[in-house]
Amino acid sequence: MKLARALVAEILGTAFLLATVVGSGILAHRLDLGNLALTVLCIAFATGGVLAALISAFASVSAHFNPIVTVVLALRKEFSWNYVLPYIAAQICGAILGVIVANLMFDLPALVISTTARTGAGQWLGEAVATFGLIGVIIGCARGNARAIPYAVAAYVAGAIYFTSSTCFANPAVTIARMFTDTLTGIMPAHVPAFIAAQILGGFTAAFVFGWLFAETITEEERDAVMPVPAATNMKKEFQDREVLENVRELVH
Repeated sequence: MKLARALVAEILGTAFLLATVVGSGILAHRLDLGNLALTVLCIAFATGGVLAALISAFASVSAHFNPIVTVVLALRKEFSWNYVLPYIAAQICGAILGVIVANLMFDLPALVISTTARTGAGQWLGEAVATFGLIGVIIGCARGNARAIPYAVAAYVAGAIYFTSSTCFANPAVTIARMFTDTLTGIMPAHVPAFIAAQILGGFTAAFVFGWLFAETITEEERDAVMPVPAATNMKKEFQDREVLENVRELVH
């Protein structure tokens, strides 16, 4: 029953995410009067806002919404490998469902193969960078401030939509699903494998780099080397010790 609820949460969360990306892209493009920069800004704003809400809402059940996140968590032994394939299947199905809903909301055919070209070394690098940063934010927040994950991830994705050349897919399920909308946010099927390969490269590299950077085990010597005790702290401690000693003397006398 627990796994069933988790899979339903993954389907619903990923569906809402894709409905947001595709739906906001369709609406903004209809209203932008040819200003694509405004459309991308609208997509970033909508995606960031809804993503923060979705992670916050589903976190108590399951809120990966991304095969790369699921696999990285399994690699870090924070998630069971037995659930990886069911999770990925749920995420892909949810993503496609979200695209279908977005298409239908705007009176478009439910499924249409995209003709939007997204290829080239620059865009592949953009996807690797976007995914690398996303996994880094998740690992870093999980290590030091887990409550910030919904807002940190949402803020990063919204920003990465604007600063990366690929507009930050950073998610194989998202990439696969966006093949089925012939709108501004779509991607041609022929260009999907390279995007996913870049995402895997970026995600696995991030798992290694940030796994080392935010390692939980740190020796006392390493801690002292990185965070030496300031002289002021020693002086403060010495002053407090003297004050306690004076108080004891007063009590004795």
